[in-house]
Amino acid sequence: MRVMIVVTHLLGTGHLTRALTLAKAFDAAGHQSIVVSGGMPVARLANSGVEVVQLPPVRSDGVDFSRLLDEAGTVASDTLLEARKKQLVQSLTQFNPDAVITELFPFGRRILKDEFTTLLETVHARPNRPAVLASIRDILAPPSKPEKAARTDAIITAQYDAVLVHSDPEVAPLNLSWPVSEALQGKLRYTGFVAAAPALPHPDEAGKGEVIVSAGGGPVGADLFHFARAAAALDSKRVWRLLVGGQDAQSTITDLQSGAPANLLVETTRPDFRQMLHHAAASVSFCGYNTALDLLQTSCPAVFVPFDDGNEVEQGIRAAALANAPGIEVLASGDLTAPALLYAVSKAITAGPQRKARQHMSGAEKTVKIVDQTVKDLRRD
Repeated sequence: MRVMIVVTHLLGTGHLTRALTLAKAFDAAGHQSIVVSGGMPVARLANSGVEVVQLPPVRSDGVDFSRLLDEAGTVASDTLLEARKKQLVQSLTQFNPDAVITELFPFGRRILKDEFTTLLETVHARPNRPAVLASIRDILAPPSKPEKAARTDAIITAQYDAVLVHSDPEVAPLNLSWPVSEALQGKLRYTGFVAAAPALPHPDEAGKGEVIVSAGGGPVGADLFHFARAAAALDSKRVWRLLVGGQDAQSTITDLQSGAPANLLVETTRPDFRQMLHHAAASVSFCGYNTALDLLQTSCPAVFVPFDDGNEVEQGIRAAALANAPGIEVLASGDLTAPALLYAVSKAITAGPQRKARQHMSGAEKTVKIVDQTVKDLRRD
């Protein structure tokens, strides 16, 4: 089976990370996959072992997802958008997949509707067409108007064979964040959570006894890092380590190091971050899909500060669903101060050892089986 996954990450890297995890699962099962990525290239993911086709990249203008920028930071031109569309269709034609998976669309990425529409029209015009599936995380940004949900339903009904929901319905059913109509319900396929295999403890016990503060691989997190630095100054007996991502990481690191307390370490994001969680005293982070799963796969005490810039609510819903687990504290960004953060960290550490790591998150493997069955059902019809 040949599987083409289409994804564009606009702010952080979570969507791309999940797409690559799925691609690895298809490859491991003896299938062939490609990931067509339309977001900014991510250096740390370049050696993922997955075949990636890079479209002319775009990103959002910060948390303004109605405005697309190119690599130079200028508004994406019509010429660039047409080039993306052309290369996307060309990738479809050359790879000739048995299944096409669109990450988030049509539940999101509406600003890229034109290229997705062209892709879907091309798919459905092909003889012996591939199966078409949407891939969505546990929590979505709820539709601002009923009409948006209705339009999504119409696209799913007309052009999709199934919707892969990468969640456990007992923990976070889709209707926590999205209105699920009867028509949509019939196409939902819950896969369980999609996470990379649990990381082993770090061979050097890196991060042992530290408070590790991270904000994903995107350019956000300035306030979180600022208050973490201030909290470190109030907590001289523990080392606080800030892991900074994004294209301007070095500039941010320089600013944070200026006047920093002696117990503060600041560096760029690390590929061994997940291993370090086994040894850390606590983690402080946003509550994105991949970060949350990384923490649940360990027993590391965690403080989640849900990202809510631009009226984002997804992470707040996810954090609320996890808040009852031992060793997990949730601190709203509006309540974020150095003393409040230090208090939440201390509280999480006190309760942390009560939580057992969740080692089995086989959503990627189940996704492979669901897609394989969907392709077989389509061929049988």
